[in-house]
Amino acid sequence: MKSTNVLTVGAMLGLALATTPTRAQDIGAAEALMKKSGCLKCHSVSAKKEGPPFKETAAKYKGKPDAEVALVKHLSTNPKIKVDGKEELHDSLKTKNDADIKNVVRYILTR
Repeated sequence: MKSTNVLTVGAMLGLALATTPTRAQDIGAAEALMKKSGCLKCHSVSAKKEGPPFKETAAKYKGKPDAEVALVKHLSTNPKIKVDGKEELHDSLKTKNDADIKNVVRYILTR
């Protein structure tokens, strides 16, 4: 009976880890890339600016298995977004390095 409980707890922990975004490996690098890319003109961690705060974005994607993929696409493909009722292109990160992009995405998802 005891081994069954240990296995159950282990399986639950594994599931929680699989659905929880991994923290940014390098917070300083993520913040520097976002600053260089102009992200902080429209976004912040918690305050509403022209764009949603990172905490709001993290809450929107919480528990969604495709969150990281969706944000990588959003931050690297210049999608159209609505700002004050007008459509405009969302700037992409100023890098083509997949690891750097994923680092920023993980930073956003763990706010």
